[in-house]
Amino acid sequence: MTQITLLDSPNWKDYALLDSGNGLKLERFGPYTFVRPEAQAMWSPTLPGEDWAVADAVFQPTGEESGGHWNIKRKLPDQWEMHYQLTSGAMLRFIAMTTPGRHLGVFPEVAAHWDWMAERISQNEKQKKVLNLFGYTGLATLACAATGAQVTHVDASKKSVEWARKNQALSGLADKPIRWLVDDALKFVQREARRGARYDGIILDPPKFGRGPKGEVWEVYKSLPRLLDACREILSPKPLFVVLTIYAVQASAIHAGQALTDMMKGFGGGVEQGELVTRERSAGRLLSQAVYARWGK
Repeated sequence: MTQITLLDSPNWKDYALLDSGNGLKLERFGPYTFVRPEAQAMWSPTLPGEDWAVADAVFQPTGEESGGHWNIKRKLPDQWEMHYQLTSGAMLRFIAMTTPGRHLGVFPEVAAHWDWMAERISQNEKQKKVLNLFGYTGLATLACAATGAQVTHVDASKKSVEWARKNQALSGLADKPIRWLVDDALKFVQREARRGARYDGIILDPPKFGRGPKGEVWEVYKSLPRLLDACREILSPKPLFVVLTIYAVQASAIHAGQALTDMMKGFGGGVEQGELVTRERSAGRLLSQAVYARWGK
């Protein structure tokens, strides 16, 4: 029987899921509170309406999947600083801000992966090479670099890479060996394979749909198998980990686990699959945020 693991990130101080329900979630990012859509919150809120009414901003979606705008109810700074301390001891500092796509620069539920990867890197005396694909604002990259890895960070968005580099400076990690690249994930991996590059760890956080810097189309169901095959070609003979996280898709964690198991045949180790979840402060309910699979020895 395939085991499904529910993985949460209980060590946050600067983030909290305060409540959820009626297709919404009430969250705290640093000192500010926000209401965002959450289709899976198919229950009633626990906190009274006045607790929701004092949120600093509410995201109003449009008919498009991720489109909409922020209704700023109280004055917010253009950006503010947040922190997360890894279980290995390193402190990540990063910028949060409202964006047109309802996100704020951090996916808090992924912190469980940051700690898991950082622990494995810190247990090795030899410096490990890690590739972070679809790296967004760089927090997984910084978690790996802070614990001794040499990291290549790839994202199709120049704005996200610039944001990530600011987070690097804010975290005091400017001297760490990080390559920041604006590129298409699949094309980059294929070029790395031709160059004979090898990585000890690979992080994949692909979107459901996206475009590369030159208009390359990414559709997760069609594109992910090719990317996993290409990633296998650039793994070192004794890799440390591979982490796959998928958002906003109608797919089970079992499917992600099976795809990763196929990719890692012959490397030994084992694959864990499950859901990234966040626990409410109000009633302790679990809110599923993404499916994941991760391989390690």
